[in-house]
Amino acid sequence: MVGQARIPPTPAGTSMAGQTVIVTGGNSGLGFETARQFLTLQASRVIIAVRSEPKGQEAISALRADPAVKAANPSAKVEAFLLDLEDYQSGLRFAQRVKKEVPELHVLLCNAGMNILRYETSKSGHEKLTFKITVNCYTHFFIAFELLPLLRATAVKRGKPSHISFIGSDMQSMHTLANHPFTSPETLLGHFDNLKAYNMKRYADSKLTANAFTRKLATVVSSNHVIVNTVCPGIVATDFERDLPVWVKVPYFFIRAIVARKVDEGSRTLVYASVIAGPETHGKYLNHNKVDVNPPFLDESKGKEFIEKFWTEMVEEAKSLDPELEIAAQKHA
Repeated sequence: MVGQARIPPTPAGTSMAGQTVIVTGGNSGLGFETARQFLTLQASRVIIAVRSEPKGQEAISALRADPAVKAANPSAKVEAFLLDLEDYQSGLRFAQRVKKEVPELHVLLCNAGMNILRYETSKSGHEKLTFKITVNCYTHFFIAFELLPLLRATAVKRGKPSHISFIGSDMQSMHTLANHPFTSPETLLGHFDNLKAYNMKRYADSKLTANAFTRKLATVVSSNHVIVNTVCPGIVATDFERDLPVWVKVPYFFIRAIVARKVDEGSRTLVYASVIAGPETHGKYLNHNKVDVNPPFLDESKGKEFIEKFWTEMVEEAKSLDPELEIAAQKHA
Protein backbone atom coordinates (compact mmCIF):
# COMPACT_ATOMS: atom_id res chain seq x y z
CA MET A 1 0.00 0.00 0.00
CA VAL A 2 1.29 3.47 -0.85
CA GLY A 3 1.07 6.26 1.69
CA GLN A 4 -0.81 4.63 4.59
CA ALA A 5 0.47 2.34 7.31
CA ARG A 6 -0.98 -1.17 7.34
CA ILE A 7 -3.54 -1.78 10.06
CA PRO A 8 -2.93 -5.19 11.64
CA PRO A 9 -5.71 -7.67 12.29
CA THR A 10 -7.61 -7.33 15.54
CA PRO A 11 -5.70 -9.40 18.12
CA ALA A 12 -6.74 -13.02 18.32
CA GLY A 13 -8.79 -13.74 21.39
CA THR A 14 -10.45 -10.31 21.48
CA SER A 15 -13.94 -10.91 22.81
CA MET A 16 -16.93 -8.61 23.17
CA ALA A 17 -19.11 -11.32 24.69
CA GLY A 18 -21.83 -9.83 26.86
CA GLN A 19 -21.31 -6.31 25.48
CA THR A 20 -23.80 -3.89 23.95
CA VAL A 21 -22.62 -1.54 21.21
CA ILE A 22 -24.14 1.43 19.41
CA VAL A 23 -22.85 2.42 15.97
CA THR A 24 -24.27 5.55 14.35
CA GLY A 25 -24.39 5.37 10.57
CA GLY A 26 -24.29 1.60 10.89
CA ASN A 27 -26.18 0.73 7.72
CA SER A 28 -23.38 1.38 5.23
CA GLY A 29 -19.67 1.95 4.72
CA LEU A 30 -17.36 1.93 7.72
CA GLY A 31 -20.26 1.83 10.16
CA PHE A 32 -21.76 -1.32 8.66
CA GLU A 33 -18.42 -3.09 8.42
CA THR A 34 -17.48 -2.13 11.98
CA ALA A 35 -20.84 -3.42 13.24
CA ARG A 36 -20.12 -6.65 11.36
CA GLN A 37 -16.71 -6.94 13.00
CA PHE A 38 -18.21 -6.30 16.44
CA LEU A 39 -20.56 -9.19 15.81
CA THR A 40 -17.72 -11.49 14.76
CA LEU A 41 -16.07 -10.57 18.08
CA GLN A 42 -19.23 -11.94 19.73
CA ALA A 43 -20.84 -8.69 20.83
CA SER A 44 -24.15 -9.72 22.40
CA ARG A 45 -26.17 -6.73 21.19
CA VAL A 46 -25.40 -4.36 18.32
CA ILE A 47 -27.60 -1.34 17.73
CA ILE A 48 -27.12 0.55 14.49
CA ALA A 49 -28.49 4.09 14.33
CA VAL A 50 -30.09 4.81 10.96
CA ARG A 51 -32.17 7.51 9.29
CA SER A 52 -34.86 5.21 7.89
CA GLU A 53 -36.53 1.99 8.97
CA PRO A 54 -36.16 0.26 5.55
CA LYS A 55 -32.41 0.92 5.45
CA GLY A 56 -32.09 -0.31 9.00
CA GLN A 57 -33.92 -3.55 8.29
CA GLU A 58 -31.92 -4.12 5.13
CA ALA A 59 -28.68 -3.68 7.09
CA ILE A 60 -29.87 -6.01 9.86
CA SER A 61 -30.69 -8.72 7.30
CA ALA A 62 -27.27 -8.33 5.68
CA LEU A 63 -25.47 -8.51 9.03
CA ARG A 64 -27.37 -11.61 10.11
CA ALA A 65 -26.73 -13.27 6.75
CA ASP A 66 -22.99 -12.62 6.84
CA PRO A 67 -21.19 -16.00 6.93
CA ALA A 68 -18.64 -14.89 9.54
CA VAL A 69 -21.38 -13.54 11.80
CA LYS A 70 -23.47 -16.68 11.39
CA ALA A 71 -20.47 -18.82 12.31
CA ALA A 72 -19.23 -16.77 15.27
CA ASN A 73 -22.34 -15.20 16.76
CA PRO A 74 -25.64 -16.52 15.38
CA SER A 75 -27.66 -15.63 18.49
CA ALA A 76 -26.61 -11.97 18.70
CA LYS A 77 -29.31 -9.33 19.00
CA VAL A 78 -29.07 -6.86 16.10
CA GLU A 79 -31.36 -3.83 16.05
CA ALA A 80 -31.84 -0.53 14.25
CA PHE A 81 -32.85 2.63 16.15
CA LEU A 82 -33.97 5.67 14.17
CA LEU A 83 -31.70 8.73 14.34
CA ASP A 84 -31.58 11.82 12.14
CA LEU A 85 -28.39 13.60 13.14
CA GLU A 86 -29.55 16.82 11.48
CA ASP A 87 -32.24 17.12 14.13
CA TYR A 88 -31.51 17.61 17.83
CA GLN A 89 -35.00 16.39 18.72
CA SER A 90 -34.29 13.13 16.91
CA GLY A 91 -31.07 12.89 18.91
CA LEU A 92 -33.02 13.41 22.12
CA ARG A 93 -35.60 10.77 21.18
CA PHE A 94 -32.81 8.37 20.30
CA ALA A 95 -31.05 8.90 23.64
CA GLN A 96 -34.32 8.52 25.54
CA ARG A 97 -35.04 5.24 23.78
CA VAL A 98 -31.57 3.94 24.59
CA LYS A 99 -31.94 4.86 28.25
CA LYS A 100 -35.32 3.13 28.35
CA GLU A 101 -34.47 -0.05 26.44
CA VAL A 102 -30.73 -0.58 26.98
CA PRO A 103 -29.73 -1.51 30.54
CA GLU A 104 -26.00 -1.62 29.78
CA LEU A 105 -23.91 0.18 27.15
CA HIS A 106 -20.28 -0.68 26.62
CA VAL A 107 -19.40 1.12 23.39
CA LEU A 108 -20.76 4.27 21.74
CA LEU A 109 -19.18 4.66 18.31
CA CYS A 110 -20.12 8.02 16.80
CA ASN A 111 -19.37 7.10 13.22
CA ALA A 112 -21.98 8.78 11.03
CA GLY A 113 -20.89 11.81 9.04
CA MET A 114 -21.24 13.67 5.77
CA ASN A 115 -18.99 15.73 3.54
CA ILE A 116 -20.64 18.34 1.32
CA LEU A 117 -19.63 21.68 -0.18
CA ARG A 118 -22.97 23.49 -0.21
CA TYR A 119 -24.09 25.85 2.51
CA GLU A 120 -27.23 24.39 4.05
CA THR A 121 -29.04 24.75 7.34
CA SER A 122 -29.85 21.68 9.41
CA LYS A 123 -33.18 20.97 11.05
CA SER A 124 -31.60 22.12 14.31
CA GLY A 125 -30.95 25.54 12.79
CA HIS A 126 -27.18 25.23 12.58
CA GLU A 127 -25.12 25.21 9.43
CA LYS A 128 -25.61 21.81 7.94
CA LEU A 129 -22.83 22.33 5.52
CA THR A 130 -20.30 23.08 8.09
CA PHE A 131 -19.55 20.03 6.17
CA LYS A 132 -22.55 18.95 8.09
CA ILE A 133 -21.11 20.03 11.42
CA THR A 134 -24.46 19.32 13.05
CA VAL A 135 -24.25 15.73 11.76
CA ASN A 136 -20.53 15.27 12.25
CA CYS A 137 -20.40 16.92 15.67
CA TYR A 138 -23.21 18.65 17.53
CA THR A 139 -25.85 15.92 17.71
CA HIS A 140 -23.22 13.28 18.43
CA PHE A 141 -21.91 15.41 21.30
CA PHE A 142 -25.43 15.84 22.65
CA ILE A 143 -26.01 12.07 22.53
CA ALA A 144 -22.67 11.51 24.29
CA PHE A 145 -23.78 13.85 27.09
CA GLU A 146 -27.10 12.01 27.41
CA LEU A 147 -25.60 8.52 27.46
CA LEU A 148 -22.52 9.24 29.57
CA PRO A 149 -24.23 8.20 32.84
CA LEU A 150 -25.26 4.86 31.28
CA LEU A 151 -21.74 4.22 29.98
CA ARG A 152 -20.29 5.14 33.37
CA ALA A 153 -22.76 2.93 35.27
CA THR A 154 -21.98 0.01 32.96
CA ALA A 155 -18.27 0.41 33.66
CA VAL A 156 -18.81 0.47 37.40
CA LYS A 157 -20.95 -2.66 37.19
CA ARG A 158 -18.45 -4.71 35.19
CA GLY A 159 -15.25 -3.22 36.60
CA LYS A 160 -13.88 -2.23 33.19
CA PRO A 161 -14.13 1.07 31.31
CA SER A 162 -16.65 1.67 28.57
CA HIS A 163 -15.69 3.53 25.39
CA ILE A 164 -16.86 6.57 23.43
CA SER A 165 -15.12 7.03 20.08
CA PHE A 166 -15.64 9.85 17.60
CA ILE A 167 -14.47 9.79 13.99
CA GLY A 168 -11.66 12.22 13.30
CA SER A 169 -9.46 13.03 10.34
CA ASP A 170 -6.00 14.34 9.58
CA MET A 171 -7.83 16.98 7.56
CA GLN A 172 -8.34 18.77 10.87
CA SER A 173 -4.92 20.32 10.26
CA MET A 174 -6.53 22.30 7.40
CA HIS A 175 -8.95 24.04 9.79
CA THR A 176 -9.82 27.71 9.32
CA LEU A 177 -9.55 29.00 12.87
CA ALA A 178 -5.89 30.00 12.66
CA ASN A 179 -6.44 32.25 9.63
CA HIS A 180 -10.10 33.12 10.24
CA PRO A 181 -10.42 33.20 14.03
CA PHE A 182 -13.67 33.81 15.83
CA THR A 183 -13.89 37.15 17.60
CA SER A 184 -15.42 37.89 20.98
CA PRO A 185 -18.31 38.36 21.71
CA GLU A 186 -19.13 36.16 18.71
CA THR A 187 -20.15 32.65 19.67
CA LEU A 188 -18.37 29.73 18.07
CA LEU A 189 -21.65 28.15 17.07
CA GLY A 190 -22.61 31.47 15.51
CA HIS A 191 -19.24 31.71 13.79
CA PHE A 192 -19.67 28.28 12.19
CA ASP A 193 -23.26 29.12 11.19
CA ASN A 194 -22.36 32.47 9.64
CA LEU A 195 -22.70 32.31 5.86
CA LYS A 196 -20.21 35.18 5.49
CA ALA A 197 -17.65 33.22 7.49
CA TYR A 198 -18.34 30.01 5.58
CA ASN A 199 -15.30 28.33 4.10
CA MET A 200 -14.92 25.19 2.00
CA LYS A 201 -12.68 23.83 4.73
CA ARG A 202 -15.59 23.46 7.12
CA TYR A 203 -15.19 19.69 7.10
CA ALA A 204 -11.71 20.21 8.55
CA ASP A 205 -13.26 22.51 11.16
CA SER A 206 -15.73 19.78 12.11
CA LYS A 207 -12.91 17.30 12.68
CA LEU A 208 -10.94 19.82 14.73
CA THR A 209 -14.08 20.36 16.79
CA ALA A 210 -14.43 16.62 17.41
CA ASN A 211 -10.85 16.49 18.67
CA ALA A 212 -11.41 19.54 20.88
CA PHE A 213 -14.59 18.07 22.36
CA THR A 214 -12.82 14.76 23.04
CA ARG A 215 -10.04 16.51 24.91
CA LYS A 216 -12.45 18.37 27.15
CA LEU A 217 -14.82 15.44 27.71
CA ALA A 218 -11.82 13.43 28.93
CA THR A 219 -11.44 15.89 31.81
CA VAL A 220 -15.05 15.29 32.84
CA VAL A 221 -15.03 11.50 33.04
CA SER A 222 -12.38 9.21 34.49
CA SER A 223 -10.66 6.76 32.15
CA ASN A 224 -11.46 4.16 34.81
CA HIS A 225 -15.08 4.60 33.76
CA VAL A 226 -15.21 5.75 30.13
CA ILE A 227 -12.30 5.97 27.70
CA VAL A 228 -12.96 8.79 25.24
CA ASN A 229 -10.99 9.16 22.02
CA THR A 230 -11.10 10.32 18.42
CA VAL A 231 -9.95 8.03 15.62
CA CYS A 232 -8.95 8.63 12.02
CA PRO A 233 -9.71 5.62 9.78
CA GLY A 234 -7.55 7.06 7.02
CA ILE A 235 -8.54 7.16 3.36
CA VAL A 236 -10.91 4.24 2.91
CA ALA A 237 -12.60 2.83 -0.19
CA THR A 238 -16.16 3.91 0.61
CA ASP A 239 -18.57 6.31 -1.11
CA PHE A 240 -18.04 9.04 1.49
CA GLU A 241 -17.40 11.60 -1.26
CA ARG A 242 -20.78 10.91 -2.92
CA ASP A 243 -22.14 14.40 -2.11
CA LEU A 244 -19.10 16.26 -3.41
CA PRO A 245 -19.08 18.05 -6.77
CA VAL A 246 -17.54 16.33 -9.78
CA TRP A 247 -14.47 18.56 -9.77
CA VAL A 248 -13.60 17.18 -6.32
CA LYS A 249 -14.77 13.62 -6.94
CA VAL A 250 -12.51 13.06 -9.96
CA PRO A 251 -9.13 13.71 -8.26
CA TYR A 252 -10.35 11.99 -5.10
CA PHE A 253 -11.21 8.91 -7.17
CA PHE A 254 -7.59 8.60 -8.34
CA ILE A 255 -6.18 9.29 -4.87
CA ARG A 256 -8.44 6.64 -3.40
CA ALA A 257 -7.48 4.13 -6.10
CA ILE A 258 -3.81 4.52 -5.16
CA VAL A 259 -3.77 4.78 -1.37
CA ALA A 260 -7.18 3.80 0.05
CA ARG A 261 -7.55 1.12 2.65
CA LYS A 262 -10.16 -1.54 2.07
CA VAL A 263 -13.25 -1.10 4.19
CA ASP A 264 -12.44 -4.03 6.48
CA GLU A 265 -8.98 -2.61 7.21
CA GLY A 266 -10.27 0.89 7.79
CA SER A 267 -12.90 -0.48 10.16
CA ARG A 268 -10.23 -2.19 12.22
CA THR A 269 -9.06 1.27 13.31
CA LEU A 270 -12.54 1.89 14.75
CA VAL A 271 -12.56 -1.49 16.49
CA TYR A 272 -9.16 -0.69 17.96
CA ALA A 273 -10.22 2.71 19.28
CA SER A 274 -13.56 1.59 20.72
CA VAL A 275 -12.66 -1.85 22.08
CA ILE A 276 -8.92 -2.40 22.47
CA ALA A 277 -7.47 1.05 23.18
CA GLY A 278 -6.66 1.65 26.83
CA PRO A 279 -6.44 4.68 29.13
CA GLU A 280 -3.35 5.94 27.31
CA THR A 281 -5.74 7.04 24.54
CA HIS A 282 -8.12 8.92 26.85
CA GLY A 283 -8.74 12.36 25.38
CA LYS A 284 -6.41 11.59 22.49
CA TYR A 285 -6.52 11.53 18.70
CA LEU A 286 -5.58 8.20 17.10
CA ASN A 287 -4.08 7.75 13.66
CA HIS A 288 -2.87 4.36 12.37
CA ASN A 289 -3.81 2.93 15.81
CA LYS A 290 -1.33 5.23 17.54
CA VAL A 291 -1.73 8.42 19.54
CA ASP A 292 -1.07 11.43 17.31
CA VAL A 293 -0.41 14.92 18.69
CA ASN A 294 -1.89 16.73 15.67
CA PRO A 295 -2.93 19.43 15.28
CA PRO A 296 -0.55 21.72 17.24
CA PHE A 297 -3.23 24.45 17.25
CA LEU A 298 -5.15 22.78 20.09
CA ASP A 299 -2.08 23.03 22.36
CA GLU A 300 -1.60 26.72 21.63
CA SER A 301 -3.29 29.50 23.62
CA LYS A 302 -5.86 30.17 20.88
CA GLY A 303 -6.58 26.46 20.63
CA LYS A 304 -7.08 26.10 24.37
CA GLU A 305 -9.40 29.12 24.28
CA PHE A 306 -11.32 27.45 21.46
CA ILE A 307 -11.71 24.23 23.47
CA GLU A 308 -13.05 26.02 26.54
CA LYS A 309 -15.34 28.34 24.62
CA PHE A 310 -16.79 25.59 22.46
CA TRP A 311 -17.35 23.34 25.48
CA THR A 312 -19.20 26.07 27.35
CA GLU A 313 -21.45 26.77 24.37
CA MET A 314 -22.08 23.08 23.70
CA VAL A 315 -23.06 22.46 27.32
CA GLU A 316 -25.45 25.42 27.20
CA GLU A 317 -26.89 24.17 23.93
CA ALA A 318 -27.40 20.67 25.32
CA LYS A 319 -29.06 21.94 28.49
CA SER A 320 -31.41 24.11 26.47
CA LEU A 321 -32.60 20.90 24.79
CA ASP A 322 -32.73 18.86 27.98
CA PRO A 323 -32.93 21.04 31.12
CA GLU A 324 -32.55 17.94 33.30
CA LEU A 325 -29.20 17.04 31.75
CA GLU A 326 -26.36 17.01 34.27
CA ILE A 327 -22.76 17.24 33.14
CA ALA A 328 -20.69 17.08 36.31
CA ALA A 329 -16.94 16.53 36.35
CA GLN A 330 -16.02 13.19 37.92
CA LYS A 331 -12.47 12.91 36.64
CA HIS A 332 -11.15 11.07 39.66
CA ALA A 333 -14.33 9.30 40.70
